[in-house]
Amino acid sequence: IFGSLLLFGGRAADLLGRRRMFLTGLGIFTVSSFASAMAGTAGALFAARAGQGVGAALLSPAALAIIMSSFQGGRRAKALAAWGAVGGAGAAIGVLVGGVLTEFTDWRMIFYVNLPVAAALAIAALKIIPADTRKPRWKGLDLRGAVLATTSLGAIVFAITQAEGAGWTSIQTHVFGLGGLAGLAAFAALERRTDTPLLRVERLVDRAVGGGLFLMLAVTGSMFGLFLLSSLYLQNVLGWGPLSTGLAFIPLAVAAGVGAHASGHIVSKHGVRGPLAGAFLVAAAGMTLLAHVGENGSYVRDVLPGMLVAGLGLGVAVVSVSIAIL
Repeated sequence: IFGSLLLFGGRAADLLGRRRMFLTGLGIFTVSSFASAMAGTAGALFAARAGQGVGAALLSPAALAIIMSSFQGGRRAKALAAWGAVGGAGAAIGVLVGGVLTEFTDWRMIFYVNLPVAAALAIAALKIIPADTRKPRWKGLDLRGAVLATTSLGAIVFAITQAEGAGWTSIQTHVFGLGGLAGLAAFAALERRTDTPLLRVERLVDRAVGGGLFLMLAVTGSMFGLFLLSSLYLQNVLGWGPLSTGLAFIPLAVAAGVGAHASGHIVSKHGVRGPLAGAFLVAAAGMTLLAHVGENGSYVRDVLPGMLVAGLGLGVAVVSVSIAIL
C-alpha cells in the first residue's frame, strides 16, 4: 500500500499543498496506528496496517518536497544528507524501542507509542513548516493512473509473497504476476496519453532519472533485505530475544547515519559518480562478509563487521542517489 501509493501522494502534495498533505498523512497514520493497537483479529490488524501505508504514502513525499523547496544549491545537498542521517537514527531508535516494548510489555505498545510522537510532530509542523499559500487544486490528480499503478503493484507483490504456498508454477502465481506486469505496461501507456501524468515515462530514459531510480531500488532493497535477514538470523539461528536484536542493530543504523551525513560533504566536493560507485563497492564488501556467516557464527565476529561496512556504504549511496535524481 505504501509503495504503490507514493506516486499519488507526491502528486497530491503538489496540487493540494505540501503542508496540508503532510498533516493529512500524519493524521491517517496516527488513527491507523491506534486502530492497529486495538485490533482484535488478524483481518482488523491487516486493514489498520494498510491505513498506515496510506498515511505514510501521503506523508513521505510531502516531507521530502518540503525539504527540496526550502533549500537551494549546496545547502540542499547538506539538507538531504541530514535527512538521510536522521533516517538512519530513526531506524536505530525504532528497532531498539520496538525490541524493548515487545520484550517487556505487549506488542500493541509498538503502535501506541506512535500517538504521542505524532502529536509532537503535528505541533512542530504547524509552527515550523510554512503554510500553503495556494488553494487546493483537485484537477490533475490522475486517479485512474493511481488506481492502475496501485492494483498492478499489489498483484505483483501478492504473487511473490504467496508463491511459496501456491507454487511458483501455479495458475494463481501466473495470473497475479503476469496480470500485474500487464497492468504496469497499461499504466505506462495511459500515462503517455495523460495531460498531467503521475509519472512522465519518457523521463526514465534520462540516465540521472531512470538510472538513479534503478540504483535507489538496489539501495533500498539491500537495506531492507539486510534488516530482515539479520533479524531472522539473530532471533531464529542465534536465539536472541527482541531486545537483544534491537540493540544489535544500533551499530548498523549508526554506520548508515554516518555515511549519509558524510555523503553531503563528499558529493559537494567530488560530484556524484565517484562517491556513488565507491559506496556500492563498500556495500558489496559488507554483503560479502555477511554472505559467509554460518549457522554457528557469532554476532561480534561474523555479523557486526558486515553490518558496519554495508551500513556505511548504503548510507552514502542512498543520499548520493537522491542528490543525483533530484
